[in-house]
Amino acid sequence: MPLTPDQLAETEALRATPRPTLRAVAPGMEAHLYRPIPVLDHGFVRVVDYMGDDAAICQAARVSYGRGTKSVQGDEGLIRYLMRHWHSTPFEMCEVKLHVKLPMFVARQWIRHRTANVNEYSARYSILDREFYIPDPSSLAAQSSVNNQGRGETLTNDEAARVLDWLKGDAARAYDHYEAMISQEGQQGLARELARMNLPANIYTQWYWKVDLHNLFHFLRLRADSHAQYEIRVYAEAICTVVRDWVPHAWAAFEDYRLGGLTLSARAAALLRRRLAGEVVAFEDSGLSRGEWREFVEEWGEQPPLTPS
Repeated sequence: MPLTPDQLAETEALRATPRPTLRAVAPGMEAHLYRPIPVLDHGFVRVVDYMGDDAAICQAARVSYGRGTKSVQGDEGLIRYLMRHWHSTPFEMCEVKLHVKLPMFVARQWIRHRTANVNEYSARYSILDREFYIPDPSSLAAQSSVNNQGRGETLTNDEAARVLDWLKGDAARAYDHYEAMISQEGQQGLARELARMNLPANIYTQWYWKVDLHNLFHFLRLRADSHAQYEIRVYAEAICTVVRDWVPHAWAAFEDYRLGGLTLSARAAALLRRRLAGEVVAFEDSGLSRGEWREFVEEWGEQPPLTPS
């Protein structure tokens, strides 16, 4: 289960004892505070603490006294301007601290985003739980033939069943040996910091992850993208639901200019101008590499040949 009964009880106790404050609060985030959002089979994301809201972004941009709010419409326009022109520091005035439970191999991807503060559950001092990520059969796919980092066709029922048997069996066997190494009857068990090296990468770990909004947006732009690995993408999508409620104006601008926007190289922009001018441009005279051409066509479509007038 994502949370133990004790953790659930603690969460309910925290939510049952609100505290008065003079600092700015975001009603949308208050609704999420402490509540876990289930992810994968045993994971979750939950907000532990946060600072700032849409008004804090505008306050920093205007460097004014108090909350800095001119008007709701003015704040929204200012935030869109900041996002559109890549002014990042005002977004750094907002921070969030998340408690995340995730498979170890997802954590190793996640930690590549280094502009955050992390404190992870330590298997040197504590014993990891017998919880492993076992994918749904629909998530089991072959290696992509065109993308070295991606998945291709979904495995057939028989192939998927065989892979699932291996995943479950190997995880259980590794954990049995882990337990045996640290608790040998009548003998001194192996140190936990050594015994953990035999555990599989699909075992669950937990951490607290604190990040400012600017760097969180960078994380979400990469990890909530359809090309991101499914197992980290679902965590990013869960965080997206939190951010949408926390800073709605900033989220709308981010969704418009980053998630839904496109970035063109100088060569691709020149190619698009040629097409808009009515020129039929083939790959051979596009000036793009094959990979760039494939991505360009994916976004802008094939160009139909000109028909004689």
